[in-house]
Amino acid sequence: MNPHPLQAYWSMAAAAVQTRALSTALKLGVFESLKEALSAKELATKLELNVDNTAHLLDLLWSMGLLERDTCFTPSNRDNHSPRYQSAAIAKTYFLRASPLWYGDAWRCREARLGQFASSFRDQVQLGARTENTEALEHFKRQWASAAHVQLAQDQNVATVPAALEIMSRVPEFASANRLLDLGGGPGWVAIELARQQNGLSCVVFDFPDAVAVAKENVTTAGLADRIGVLGGDLATDDIGSDYDLIWCSSVLHFVPDVQLSLIKMHAALRPGGTLVCAHAEVSSDPATAAQVLQYYLPMLMQGRHVGQQGDMAAAMNTVGFSKIESFVCRMFPMVPLTVVVGRKEE
Repeated sequence: MNPHPLQAYWSMAAAAVQTRALSTALKLGVFESLKEALSAKELATKLELNVDNTAHLLDLLWSMGLLERDTCFTPSNRDNHSPRYQSAAIAKTYFLRASPLWYGDAWRCREARLGQFASSFRDQVQLGARTENTEALEHFKRQWASAAHVQLAQDQNVATVPAALEIMSRVPEFASANRLLDLGGGPGWVAIELARQQNGLSCVVFDFPDAVAVAKENVTTAGLADRIGVLGGDLATDDIGSDYDLIWCSSVLHFVPDVQLSLIKMHAALRPGGTLVCAHAEVSSDPATAAQVLQYYLPMLMQGRHVGQQGDMAAAMNTVGFSKIESFVCRMFPMVPLTVVVGRKEE
């Protein structure tokens, strides 16, 4: 029997319940407490919670794949057997603070920002984007530097670094590159891992000055200060260096005032024969695929930032002089698949 035509929209409304369940579990330390199996009563006693509603929360987290529930339990014997719950592998990997891939801060930050945008949706539609002034730009820079310490670092470690490694495995020029620019590199973890993978590579991390200060700390801790430098500035107005063999640019051009001028600057910064690897979200002409992107990137669009249509980046790179352009989709980034466009500067 086919579902009701409204089922997808009912599910959409109910998704907020799962969102709040995960947020609540993170705030209460549920996954930390369930490194070993406990019953709902044991967990409620430990965390000073209501027993009945703790059981309901645990069942929901179990249904979401975040908890395991012992196999001898069935709903029919609940009165005679209290099920025991334990954090599932995905929760142990990403939602335990001791894990090297801890992602709880980044997830909660994204939830809060999307929720804040959703609550002002009507105002955004009625009033439009506010004009950005110097004060707003400085506020954005401070937010970005703060993110470099926490959620941006978690995004890079969990998703962007593995994505960059996968992408570079498809870019032949990476193996022989001597000098790489990590443009908008934030805390610098992408440059650090690329340098580890390619022993002959030296890198420069470019970002706002407060953000690259974080990168400098991380590079020093990683023992790569002799191969990775930092350069602070604004892509729209400042010099980004020159004579690069390779430029890595991921989700940066959503934030610049003029994409074409930024691409011209990158083209000039490459040595003849150099390569630009550019990964950004684009809105597909297929509605289902477009919905994936728009649910996350609509706040940017409504704030007046740039999110291109399918094929826009490749066309823009061609316009400013890049050649041998190729595109593919990478599904390893946070939130949505990104379109990766690789272009070369002619020798």
